[in-house]
Amino acid sequence: MSPLFTPYTVRETTFRNRIFVSPMCQYSSNDGLPTDWHLVHLGSRAVGGAALVMVEASAVSPEARITPWDSGIWSPTHAQAFQRITKFIRQAGAVPGIQLAHAGRKASTDRPWLGGKTVPPDRGGWQPLAPSPLPFSDTYPMPREMTRDDIDQCVRDFADAARHSLAAGFEVAEIHAAHGYLLHSFLSPLSNRRTDDYGGSLENRLRFPLRVAAAVREVWPARLPLFVRISATDWADGGWDLPNSIELSKRLKTIGADLIDCSSGGLVPHAKIPITPGYQVPFARAIRKEAAIPTGAVGLIIDPREANRIIAEQDADAVLLARGMLRDPYWPLHAAEELGVDVDYWPIQYGRAKLNPR
Repeated sequence: MSPLFTPYTVRETTFRNRIFVSPMCQYSSNDGLPTDWHLVHLGSRAVGGAALVMVEASAVSPEARITPWDSGIWSPTHAQAFQRITKFIRQAGAVPGIQLAHAGRKASTDRPWLGGKTVPPDRGGWQPLAPSPLPFSDTYPMPREMTRDDIDQCVRDFADAARHSLAAGFEVAEIHAAHGYLLHSFLSPLSNRRTDDYGGSLENRLRFPLRVAAAVREVWPARLPLFVRISATDWADGGWDLPNSIELSKRLKTIGADLIDCSSGGLVPHAKIPITPGYQVPFARAIRKEAAIPTGAVGLIIDPREANRIIAEQDADAVLLARGMLRDPYWPLHAAEELGVDVDYWPIQYGRAKLNPR
């Protein structure tokens, strides 16, 4: 058996292999509610053999959305709407997961294919929240600096979103603390210029994200895994970096996080990122070793042999695919064939297409 196709158990959840579908925004929701697009998009990846199918960044409140068309999980209505999707994912043999998110200063923007510029209030937009009144760029809205009451409310929003996620049937919750969104913007000194106990020192900048993680872990059942996605570096001078990420990961492990999903960047528009296949794998390797916590590797992982090597050499415990899964929803089944692995979760309806049937 190839390492990539060995089962993986976290708490009481067993994944059939080490191939996870990374959360990918679809900008196709109505008032945060999933549509038939989400059922087909997510369901096809479960049918395609992935072990974990993660819903896109799902806002913990209406104002937490990146765009007015983002997925949300802020009410019982949203939980009920997702139940059909989580049921289908499970029936296809995968684990349903959801990423809990707050866009922070990158909120109230348009769909990327329409330019991604500010959506003003008269078009359904709103004023974003941030640690400090610093816009992401000249084309983004000016955020309002969060008060202590705002921070406390946001912690409650994340906890409530976890409760709704459980009611929806999700079995993995991932906290989004990457890509320049709210929690990441508190971590980085480039975006956090506060002078109270939520800014300044590393200890203070960690405070809000760790409060969120503790609140989610408290309501998320002990039997179910909790992941955290981080940007391991800002790729910018004076910003968040790998040593900071290792320290954060140690703290998250103490709180009860089970896996660190290791991405990078997204905080500032001028970051220079050396994007090549597997370019973020070293972050997963270092955090796994130095923080002694399982990690997920992400970032242009396309070749099945490279994905297999990442697991075999213990650079990470799982690989998270995004673009590769968009190009080929059946990437795991095709990877198994390429690696010479006979998996037993080809859909029976598709059995005739299997190259090496039993």
